[in-house]
Amino acid sequence: MQASHTFNGNYLFAINLTTMTLRNLPLTCLTVILSALLLGCSQKNSTDNKLTPQEKTEGWVLLFNGTTTDGWHLYNKGKHASNWVADSNQLICNPHLVKTSHDDLVTDSSYTNFDLSFEWKISIGGNSGVFINVQEDTAYGTPWVTGPEYQLLDNENSTDHNHNDTTRQAGCLYSLTALKNNAITKPYGQWNQARIQQQNGKVTFWLNGVISAQEDLTSSRWKQLVAGSNLGKFPNFGKFTSGKIALQDWNKGVAFKNIKIKVLP
Repeated sequence: MQASHTFNGNYLFAINLTTMTLRNLPLTCLTVILSALLLGCSQKNSTDNKLTPQEKTEGWVLLFNGTTTDGWHLYNKGKHASNWVADSNQLICNPHLVKTSHDDLVTDSSYTNFDLSFEWKISIGGNSGVFINVQEDTAYGTPWVTGPEYQLLDNENSTDHNHNDTTRQAGCLYSLTALKNNAITKPYGQWNQARIQQQNGKVTFWLNGVISAQEDLTSSRWKQLVAGSNLGKFPNFGKFTSGKIALQDWNKGVAFKNIKIKVLP
């Protein structure tokens, strides 16, 4: 019997039961697996989605409070039921919700100079992204036709299309530059730490504490990178240094927590 596609903020990412035939597993293995899942569901970090007194003093603001999707809405669709849900203190894109809208999620506010910090984890073979400088307008069908992307990926189990392209690894400035340094991505189901900083058009990405990308969106080099990529066919891609932040809906699960931002001068 195949396990169902039940999706939860903890256990979908902990293990991919959909790839297993449970009748072929010894009883002891099943016991260990089920115990691990139950333990994962019961554990919550009391500091998640909270700001410390120092962070508050420094000007950090939460973009996710752990319990609602306040501050976010579907791109070009506004606020209504979707496959983006707050579950287990995480902001989750649940691909198995079939009676809701599936689309990318964007912030209600726009940002120019900022420091964005968040944690993310992805399901096996998962592929998603975080976009910056997104222009929300019916003239644009999706966030990625205007906003550069911080790539989120299960590197080890990705399709060949992504696995063999060094500009499509987790932490990359998607489809434009390979990793600047050897930033190590944690396996699917484990939390990765990410940071995006933009100041006067200069963008820096971090993955698990290591700088993974760095570009000046106002430079001639940037224009050349865009023109030489598949994204160059979108006339307004990468031309903005201010806009909304978007989380990408994909056909496999992705989760976020501790999303916080500080506006820079």
